[in-house]
Amino acid sequence: MSEERYNDMPGRPGRRRGWAVRVCDALLSVATLCVAVAMIVVFIVPYVDPAHMWFLPLLGLAAPAIYVAAVVLALYWVVRWRWGRAGAMWAFVVVGLFWMPLFWKPRLGRTYKTPTYSKSAVKVLCYNVRALQDAAGADCADAVLRMIDSLDADIVCLQEFARPIAEQSGYYETFAGKYENARFGLDEEAAPQQAIFSKLRIIRSGVVLSPESSVWADVVAGEDTVRVYNNHLQSTDIKAADNEYITSRDFIADADRERKFRSMARRLRANGLRRAAQVDSIAAEIAPRTSRRIVCGDFNDTPMSYVYRTMSRGLDDAFSRCGEGYSHTYRGFFDLLRIDFVFASPDLELLSYEVPEIGASDHFPVLVRVRPVELPN
Repeated sequence: MSEERYNDMPGRPGRRRGWAVRVCDALLSVATLCVAVAMIVVFIVPYVDPAHMWFLPLLGLAAPAIYVAAVVLALYWVVRWRWGRAGAMWAFVVVGLFWMPLFWKPRLGRTYKTPTYSKSAVKVLCYNVRALQDAAGADCADAVLRMIDSLDADIVCLQEFARPIAEQSGYYETFAGKYENARFGLDEEAAPQQAIFSKLRIIRSGVVLSPESSVWADVVAGEDTVRVYNNHLQSTDIKAADNEYITSRDFIADADRERKFRSMARRLRANGLRRAAQVDSIAAEIAPRTSRRIVCGDFNDTPMSYVYRTMSRGLDDAFSRCGEGYSHTYRGFFDLLRIDFVFASPDLELLSYEVPEIGASDHFPVLVRVRPVELPN
């Protein structure tokens, strides 16, 4: 066999590449360039106001998939001994490790006993109850009540709360937007709003942003007062039918897919701009405060977004601190999206993070434990 046949691949000897390998390398070279550009865009998404570049947040939705693609391509080019392309991809992979904890936390070892928490720990539940209807549109008020009772949270922050269930959970004090101290929550005819229920005493409450997309309550926890913010930012307006259209891959054979995707893009753009304006207003209220505070809610955006970065400034993300595995809080879109968050100020220690997989609503609840700590001077 000729010398040429064994030495055509740089870096190591091997057989001559066939046309299929050359075509594969060419296609993956193009894919590598596209993924590299996408990674750069994903890195800058949180720093760009959607009002200036509305389409950037769309790439933030795909950040985990883009990162996985970068890892696969990096491994491929190592196997192919293409060190330039492999090195470029590995550089993106390493930089991406700094934001991977926003999506995935590896499980380091096993825990065989149930952890115990001190009496000073406060259990906070954040849950979008979807007007107390499940993903199929059926009433799920009883399931939500059972869930709240079983989790035994001290503070319950509900979004899209639109039914008088508080009468069945009478040991909670109640605040729900303009319905302050309304013992039975909202009227049947009222639009879905945000509600804060607390077994601990509520001494003050108010609205950050009307119409009631952000509400707050000062809760007495032991000798401390904690301000709790409950938020529901503008929805993406991506409906169940849209989710089914994408996840079932119906668009592959649909001749009308361009019109449908344009409709989704228009809704994402308009609502992304509204969310950015909302978070700017809410963050302006939250950021200057020096008191202990918990900020939670349905943000309708991912951790790689302007909304997340703006809202979490100066706060700790409960999942990044004490979560495990890959967390998603939205029941849909391939179970990829974490859009419900609980943040705490540095003078509150985050002890645990859970996402109970309960089949009510189109969201999963987020359950977090915190306790007050004294920071060094």
